[in-house]
Formats: sequence, structure tokens, C-alpha cells
Amino acid sequence: MTETKKTATKTVKKAAPAKKTVAKAAAVATPKLNDATYATGKRKDSIARVYLMPGKGNITVNGKSSAEYFRRAVLQMIIAQPFEVTKRESAYDIVAMVEGGGLSGQAGAVKHGISKALEKVEPELRAALKSAGFLTRDSRVVERKHYGYRKARRSTQFSKR
Repeated sequence: MTETKKTATKTVKKAAPAKKTVAKAAAVATPKLNDATYATGKRKDSIARVYLMPGKGNITVNGKSSAEYFRRAVLQMIIAQPFEVTKRESAYDIVAMVEGGGLSGQAGAVKHGISKALEKVEPELRAALKSAGFLTRDSRVVERKHYGYRKARRSTQFSKR
């Protein structure tokens, strides 16, 4: 915004105050992904690209820690499930890039990707992951809206008389 000050002879414009730059929090250092195991996870409209590498159990999602990105405890539990089933809580670091859908679908996509990456690294974990149902892609997606209906299944109100 600029303020205008009128004097007797001329109009003087005052410059708007300079915007203050906010120092960004230190970004999470992304490790080198060259030697990492890669897998893709999907759920609803979300797609997660997951990189698994030996480490201490740090999970990074879209450049943030998993607790910062998925604030709800339920979503954090969903992501940790593959590690709990295989007893590998602090054996691997995860870097995930996820896009599309909502937070719940994104958490499911990351879980699917982690499970597939764990299976690639240690094929003997396949039985445990498969019996828990983590390797199967959940194919349920939102049904499309149909012609003549308000939503996918919702019809207009029917009046007999």
C-alpha cells in the first residue's frame, strides 16, 4: 500500500514498508537416494514414491518429518505398521514423495510403498507383509457421478403424490 501526502505545491508518495522475510526452518537434509531401494505405493488418488535405505528409523515425507506431515496419530500409526509387523522399527530410513488425494489416502500410499520396498530388500519378509495385507493394492476408489443423479448414487427426491 502506498500513502499519499499532499503538500501545498506537490503530491509526495510514501513507499510501502518493506516486507519482512521470515527465516524458514532448517529443511530436513535429504540423503543420497542413489543407493536406496525404490518402490511405488498407491491408495485412492494418492501415489507415493518411497526410497528405503539403511538407517535409524527416520521417516521423511515431502521434505518434512512424518510426525510433522501427518499430524494425526492414526496416520502415523498407519505408516509405522509395516515396520511393526516385520520387527524393523529402527533398521531403515524412509524418504517418501507423495502427491494427490487427501492425507488418509497419502498415508495408505506411503504404507503400501514401504511394504513393497521392504519386500524388495528382504524377500523373506514377504510372508509377514502378505498375511497382514500390506502388499495388496487397495483398489477402492470414489465412484463417478452418474447422469440423472445428484451424486454417484444419490437420486432426486421421489414424490408419489
